[in-house]
Amino acid sequence: MDDQWLHVLRAECARTTQSDVARRLGVSAAMVNQALKGTYKGNLGRLQERVRGLLLGVTVDCPVLGDLGRDKCLAHQTRQFLASNPLRVALYRACRTCKHNQQLEGGSHGGKHR
Repeated sequence: MDDQWLHVLRAECARTTQSDVARRLGVSAAMVNQALKGTYKGNLGRLQERVRGLLLGVTVDCPVLGDLGRDKCLAHQTRQFLASNPLRVALYRACRTCKHNQQLEGGSHGGKHR
């Protein structure tokens, strides 16, 4: 297993704080803390993909926004539908069937480095 994302997460937490990194990743500080200690019981895939996007520069080709950081892609996937914002409508529709959607079975976790 590629642990590069974990080394980068550990280094960024040492450089700033676990709380700051968690906020920037859009996850809880407890998740970051437990991942660093190796005690997180859930699926680390979400955290791994967010770290890869935010700290390692991994991008995906978004059908609406083009080249997009993997962390931002994941954030858009979980946003609620908002009919009053045309961009949010387009993203909501595209995310529902996008190959990068983690919610879909077989969704891609890949991406390219910037």
